[in-house]
Amino acid sequence: MATNTQRISEAFSGHRFTETYEHLADGVRWELDGEGVIEGKDAVVAACESSTSEMAKLRNVEFSHFESVAGDRLAVVGAEARYEEPDGSISVVSSADVYEFDDEGQVTTITSYAVELDT
Repeated sequence: MATNTQRISEAFSGHRFTETYEHLADGVRWELDGEGVIEGKDAVVAACESSTSEMAKLRNVEFSHFESVAGDRLAVVGAEARYEEPDGSISVVSSADVYEFDDEGQVTTITSYAVELDT
């Protein structure tokens, strides 16, 4: 049976961002390895909305690997996804997201690592 922290982290890593907004702490930090840090709930939600808009242009998104492990204050999701662009080009991304939660079950930090794989 999945914990609440696991459900929240799987939704975020699975690009179902709107399911997670109510669970983001006001001061949440999203650390994107090699790309910078997004700070604050409003900024994280804006980044998620932008990502959702970009993904809506894709032909298909398919996860070939998606696993998670979670406790009360920490969750980790490892995934591999295949993204098909409108022109038919394909990219495959392997990612790992680490989520930290406070005592109230709010996400305080997300650390994301991603690498594009050869197709």
